[in-house]
Amino acid sequence: MGNSGSAVKVCTDHQGGINWLSLSPDGQRLLTGSEDGTARLWSTADSQCHGHFQGHESYITFCHLENEAAFTCSADHTIRKWDVVTGQCLAIYRGHTSIVNRILVAKNYLFSGSYDRTARCWSMDKEKQIQEFRGHRNCVLTLAHYSSRDVLEEEEEEEEEEEKVSRDLLVTGSTDCTVKVWWVSSGRCYQTLLGHTGAVLCLILDAPNRELFSGSTDYTIRTWNIVTGEQLKVFKEHQGSVICLELVNRHLYSGSADRTVKCWFVDTGERIQTYKAHKHSVSTLKYHAGILFTGSGDACARAFNSRSGVLQKIFRGHKFIINCIQIHNELLYTASHDGTLRIWDIRGICKRNKRRLKKDRSVQGRSSQKGSLSRLFNNRVGCMVQQENGE
Repeated sequence: MGNSGSAVKVCTDHQGGINWLSLSPDGQRLLTGSEDGTARLWSTADSQCHGHFQGHESYITFCHLENEAAFTCSADHTIRKWDVVTGQCLAIYRGHTSIVNRILVAKNYLFSGSYDRTARCWSMDKEKQIQEFRGHRNCVLTLAHYSSRDVLEEEEEEEEEEEKVSRDLLVTGSTDCTVKVWWVSSGRCYQTLLGHTGAVLCLILDAPNRELFSGSTDYTIRTWNIVTGEQLKVFKEHQGSVICLELVNRHLYSGSADRTVKCWFVDTGERIQTYKAHKHSVSTLKYHAGILFTGSGDACARAFNSRSGVLQKIFRGHKFIINCIQIHNELLYTASHDGTLRIWDIRGICKRNKRRLKKDRSVQGRSSQKGSLSRLFNNRVGCMVQQENGE
């Protein structure tokens, strides 16, 4: 059992559940979007609320924070852009005909996905729709973006002359069980990735390696080549919907409704660790400095040693599901459907983990002096033991 932790601060300003939490690129601010129809801006320096964005006519489903602007989307079918200094609403993006459940800011584009079965692209500076992506047969739940320059060789780019003016692509995951890849410039569907038999809930993109990972209610994670559309691997060990994904150093972490997180080695598809202790679905996860932080429907956040799977700490205090977590300056921020933002000091476990990593490197350094045959034997035995004890 890990040690219990109490929050160093509890922010109770919202009058409804917090659905999402976003950290600015410079780490100076946090943005929360709530069921109360408002968003709030928080300083990471003093943990105080420094902005209250009001204007949406229904609950906020998702939010995104840049250094100078904030974006919120809502069940009122709109997206809003806000000035983080003045709190003024700078733009209202209208066009969706149902709940807007996800937004993505990339380059000078604002992308959105909706229950109206479409994704859309908007001008960042004007309240103007640039493109509509129509083709899914059900809700668009998740988004990703990349440029073909990141993945295509020169000769492959020549084959796409039609799209050479703009090489940006949007990836959408839907409850229609498909993932689609779209050319942003034309709205044309470049690939439809078929294989899932349940709703696609989450996407992680690894553009340099031409790979896309999708998690689904069919209990699987699938890997795709985003150039050819080929399905590369299927990760099948979860016993519930795959809700969230995190990719770190060719290790894929997946949180599931089966109350576990699993770690997979991407290159082989091998499951190398399972993190247990959750009493409900794992709703969100974040890797930081060798530690895996999770949020769960059991209202607790947890910290695991990412290598050993050992539970290091439980963060108790929330009353309902933790919807999102962020980490900055060795503080853990958890946002919950109970309407509170809680801040936890994680310096102790980060420090202990750094000492453990240093000790592991020292042991590895001493063992590296042994003969090559001995190293080969020990490595194979270690792998076998890890596989046997992985669960």
